[in-house]
Amino acid sequence: MKIHHIAIICSDYEVSKNFYTEILGLNILREVYREERQSYKLDLGIGDHYVIELFSFPNPPERPSRPESCGLRHLAFSVKNVNVKREELIQKGLNCEEIRIDEFTGREFFFTQDPDQLPLEFYEE
Repeated sequence: MKIHHIAIICSDYEVSKNFYTEILGLNILREVYREERQSYKLDLGIGDHYVIELFSFPNPPERPSRPESCGLRHLAFSVKNVNVKREELIQKGLNCEEIRIDEFTGREFFFTQDPDQLPLEFYEE
């Protein structure tokens, strides 16, 4: 029917929480500390639409390589204007790639990354 959410395990919970809420502007829907797992679980949304579960775990393994390792390649967010979003993220200290053109749709997009080097794409709708 649809994708319910995407789960991300981060290496530094406070850094990633700040990144996804303060830099990207996602809303905190729920935050729970699970004592038995020594883990935070942070539910994040775009508006009230639940999109990301951010987890912390003690000593998670690092991502093997970027971005062509097996598994999730990147997360893509729809934006109204990639030029505006790119400039906004640069002003917040992110290193953003140059804007590209999708060869199939003709739409503009660019990549940056989260604090754990997870590739993030911003795609103009």
